[in-house]
Amino acid sequence: MGYGADGVSLPERIGGYTVERELGAGGMGTVYLARSRGGRAVAVKVARSELASDPHFRERFRIEVEAARSVGGFHTAPVVDADPTAPTPWLATAYVPGPTLAALLEAQGPMDEGRLRLLGAALAEALAAIHGCGLVHRDLKPGNIIMAADGPRVVDFGIARALESTRLTATGTAFGTPGFLAPEQAQGQEVGGAADVFALGAVLVAATGGSAFGAGTPMGLMYRSVHEPPDLAAVPDGLRPVLASCLAKAPEQRPTPGELLDLFVPVTATYSPTVVLPPPPAHAPFNAVPLHEAPTRLTPVGDASADTDVVFMAVDPQRSLLIDAEGVEFGSETGDLRFAWAEIGAVEYAAHGPRRLVVTVRLRNGAILQHLLVARRQAVFQEWLEDLPLILECFL
Repeated sequence: MGYGADGVSLPERIGGYTVERELGAGGMGTVYLARSRGGRAVAVKVARSELASDPHFRERFRIEVEAARSVGGFHTAPVVDADPTAPTPWLATAYVPGPTLAALLEAQGPMDEGRLRLLGAALAEALAAIHGCGLVHRDLKPGNIIMAADGPRVVDFGIARALESTRLTATGTAFGTPGFLAPEQAQGQEVGGAADVFALGAVLVAATGGSAFGAGTPMGLMYRSVHEPPDLAAVPDGLRPVLASCLAKAPEQRPTPGELLDLFVPVTATYSPTVVLPPPPAHAPFNAVPLHEAPTRLTPVGDASADTDVVFMAVDPQRSLLIDAEGVEFGSETGDLRFAWAEIGAVEYAAHGPRRLVVTVRLRNGAILQHLLVARRQAVFQEWLEDLPLILECFL
């Protein structure tokens, strides 16, 4: 049996899912990385014991989960399963590999205006999908945004309301994260989709390296969000009017997610084509193929598999990639994932923007796992791209 970050033993199974490791803990409870019987990776969130004993939470949780299942769109992690009646209620969402926006900003620093606009547009699309199903996120913040290889994903939507409506938070205390709370939310008033737009504005200010309402105590942050104008000094000039409108004190003065899309990325905007690597040389056995074309037969291991000196390693401030005679290992601050060659159907890699490398492992059981690495220098990134096809040729 494994152990979590606090030394407490991990559950072996939650519902029909086998637990691999703990991913973290938050206001709802503990989050685990787990596998379905078919090998699919999911993030399973298990409620805290005090929430499990509250029948009001269970009923609200059931209602919110049913609504959250209907949320689609490109920028959310869908709810795939849940059991509000379990001894400790839980829900499972599709597992999205990648750092949180908070972790990415800590590692890479502030974003420029171009990246901010794309992030803002992606979050606006996510909010449009969430609000379109009658949900309000209520706790949008950098820690609830996963920066996946194919774009940002908003997680934990629809769950905040279940927490907010229990007797545990019904004493006038605002639920959410100070610094991202809309004034009406900080004051315990009725909350609608405009509160998420306010939080989006505060998230983008944080992505510039600033803080819309400074630092200090939670009460101080909430007071400033209600009574003082936001600090937009770090925001590029071209985005200040947009973020100022998101952070308007009155909900009716904030733009809708649809209006934000036009403000962040006008219809006339042009996009750079997706950057991918050219196919490997003809002599290399590695090929990036669609999932339905991935090999299903056992792949013979080359002669180099017996040579433990043949190793590829790439490391960035938060993640690592190791390829050797035993298989492929994804490393991160939360733990390591190791895949043996016998269970790997294909390995793919692609460049996604400057110095960003995405490596995809497709397992024979159908599971697909991705790992994002960000090189500190372009020269290191180029070495990764040159060495990867050679090392893969040794083992595939």
